[in-house]
Amino acid sequence: MCIHRWLMAAFALVGLLLPGSVLCAEKPLWEFGAGLALLRMPDYRGSDESRYYVLPYPYLIYRGDVLKVDRERISGRIFKTDRLLLDISLFGNVPVDSSKNTARSGMPDLDPTFEIGPSLNITLLKKQQGRYKLNLALPVRAFFSTDFSSLHHQGWVFSPKLIFEKEDFIPQTGLKLGISAGPMFADSSCNSYYYSVDPVYATASRPAYSAGGGYSGSTLAVSLNKGFEQLLLNAFVGADFLHGAVYEDSPLVKKKNSVMCGFTVSWIFLKSAKQVPTDK
Repeated sequence: MCIHRWLMAAFALVGLLLPGSVLCAEKPLWEFGAGLALLRMPDYRGSDESRYYVLPYPYLIYRGDVLKVDRERISGRIFKTDRLLLDISLFGNVPVDSSKNTARSGMPDLDPTFEIGPSLNITLLKKQQGRYKLNLALPVRAFFSTDFSSLHHQGWVFSPKLIFEKEDFIPQTGLKLGISAGPMFADSSCNSYYYSVDPVYATASRPAYSAGGGYSGSTLAVSLNKGFEQLLLNAFVGADFLHGAVYEDSPLVKKKNSVMCGFTVSWIFLKSAKQVPTDK
């Protein structure tokens, strides 16, 4: 479980970091390096128990026409215009050792999970002079769990988000701001994976519960990052709000609001000589 937790925590890190590109600037086609992250994350959305992770990770940026790898996601571009982008993206979550989580004590462990599917990204505003942009992302992803020996489809997730990016947030500092927010919707199979309690695992303090599908809370994330010649620093905080979620009455939901945060340092030691526009 230890190596699986490490791998999926690193995978989740990709989904937590907000975009940090410079609007309409040219950058190398690829960059390669290494980084270190310090993260604090709840065991799952709604858990009142959190874990700290210290994660080394490879730093890879590729700004190709079809395949794009950045701090936000790994995606394969299907269709792109000035305002629309259709691509395929991924997201991951860490496993949960039920023996270390009081609410899930005696229940099966939760395997690592990942999501994959198409995302339609719409540019709503883009101001060159003000160096900011506002995007609407509409991802629909299939939700899977895995024990690294088998794969199980666990449902579907739809998580629309507004994403705002502002370059040089504090003038003359090079500090970049990213904010994303939006609701989440998931089917009953997906919500059941985290929040249902089968009768066999019911106790006096944990009654049986069957999670339904529908509104699954909302998220808010804020990041600040600054680049130097070979270093990139990024700090972020994210919050989940589960008030009104279809599973908010689950005995496994111990907190309606939860926070994750982290700090990363990336060292870039190899760069392509070829330059491409960052919105390419």
